Amino acid sequence: MDVNQYIAGQWQKLDGREALPLLNPANGLEIAKVPVATTADLDLALSAAADALPGWRRTSPIERGSYLRRAASLIRERQEEIAQLLTLEQGKIIADARAEVLAAADLLDWFAEEARRSYGRLMPSRAPGWRQSVIQEPVGIVAAFSPWNFPATAPMRKIAGSLAAGCTCIIKPSEETPLTAQALTQALHDSGLPRGVLNVVYGVPSMISTYLLDSPEVRKLSFTGPTSVGKHLGELAAKRSIRTTMELGGHAPVLVFDDVDVDAVAELAARNKYRNAGQVCVSPTRFYVQESAFDRFTEKFTETARALTIGDGSNETVQMGPLANDRRITTMERLITQATDSGAKLALGGARIKNAGFFWQPSILTDVSDDAAAMNEEPFGPLAVISPFENTDQAIEKANRLSYGLAAYAFTKDADRIVQIGDEVEAGAIGLNTYAIISAETPFGGLKDSGHGSEGGIEGLQSYLATKFVSQSPAQF
Repeated sequence: MDVNQYIAGQWQKLDGREALPLLNPANGLEIAKVPVATTADLDLALSAAADALPGWRRTSPIERGSYLRRAASLIRERQEEIAQLLTLEQGKIIADARAEVLAAADLLDWFAEEARRSYGRLMPSRAPGWRQSVIQEPVGIVAAFSPWNFPATAPMRKIAGSLAAGCTCIIKPSEETPLTAQALTQALHDSGLPRGVLNVVYGVPSMISTYLLDSPEVRKLSFTGPTSVGKHLGELAAKRSIRTTMELGGHAPVLVFDDVDVDAVAELAARNKYRNAGQVCVSPTRFYVQESAFDRFTEKFTETARALTIGDGSNETVQMGPLANDRRITTMERLITQATDSGAKLALGGARIKNAGFFWQPSILTDVSDDAAAMNEEPFGPLAVISPFENTDQAIEKANRLSYGLAAYAFTKDADRIVQIGDEVEAGAIGLNTYAIISAETPFGGLKDSGHGSEGGIEGLQSYLATKFVSQSPAQF
């Protein structure tokens, strides 16, 4: 199985380049080699993107959208093939992989249509004969970096948004999930996308990011990943005043009040917690439950988690697959050991499943102190922390305690409380009586250390557009 880079409309094979192993997380076995981009590769990508930019930005939004819609149709036709690749390299269950592939196609369709509405405006002038207009135009070449946990939708948000806006794009998907990105790129290639509009490279993240962001050709950075890396890339971008969109880490709180059906909310909570083995930036993790409902919620949550079927995600009956890499195993071990050594109770799990691959038991901690690492560091794995609270104000205070502000959730029937939570909880996306907070047509982004800017929705297109004001006076000369 080959992994190739895509530069200037051509597939670039390994051809003697340094390579990284691509592992199947369900068994730890190597399935392919991933090429490491050289500076020559990056120069070629920059040159191709620069050459393609003038023609692509002059291409009408309707025509740009036609390429994206054709690619979306191809992705839907190839759904099963792409989903199988996604599960093979990332580990999530096949049902979720299929849904993610369709969501990637939806992103293309959304941005294809939204590009038609990249409106400017005419402004009333102060004197007769003057014309004052505001124009939205592509910002330029985009350098984009996407993570491994959503190999289809994470890169597609950046590709679809930037291309729809009239930008050209150089994207580095994760080296741990290149097959999905390659399949999506093939669909765009097969749609007839002009050469150089999209370029896909892999390799050493620090080298690629530094090289691209140092280039005078790059005018926009879009990054999804850890907060620490995002801050570093932000510093590099600031040196050249490059515009940025950052979707960074989270540690999502969930507020559960005693006026709900506790069993139903607990079961829903557990199923969403262990989706993709907890490797979701908006994964519910810190569960704050009103004292009178705490014991029942914890019991039902634990019962649901214990019943999950764990195994290779390609098996249709499996409900939770492996972690994506051995780094997540190390993190789970550290967070749980540190918490229990400090007095926390392990209600479920807490250990690696002793078989091939990177499997970890669904795990639950209670009685965890606020200074424990598990309460302050994004676990990005199948770990839930459940704690009680007394009243609404205390719950909101607990939810806002961290510097993260990506996602938050709350479950209550009280209308006044719903309004208060929507107003006072500090997060870029809030789910009230739902965990459904992301779709192609809605903005997604964080507050505080969880980043800035939005992907998806009309905001996702605007982030790739620059505003230009044109003031025209009557001819006088």
